Amino acid sequence: MYWTLELAVKLEDAPWPATKEELIDYATRSGAPLELLENLQEIEDEGDVYESIEEIWPDYPSKEDFLWDEDEY
Repeated sequence: MYWTLELAVKLEDAPWPATKEELIDYATRSGAPLELLENLQEIEDEGDVYESIEEIWPDYPSKEDFLWDEDEY
C-alpha cells in the first residue's frame, strides 16, 4: 500500500464515518484513480468503521502541518 497526498485528498469528501466497503464504493463512484482503489482493497478488514483518513493513513498531513496562517489571507 502506497499513499500519496494526491490519492488521500480524493477521500476528503467521503461519507465519514465509513467502512472499507463504503470507501471503495465511494472511490469507484467518484472516479478515483486505480491506485486509490488498490490501496483501499489492501486494508485489512475486520469490520472496522473509519472516522477519517487519518485512521487509514496516520501520516496524512493536517492543517497544522502547513506554515501559513489562513486568517491572514
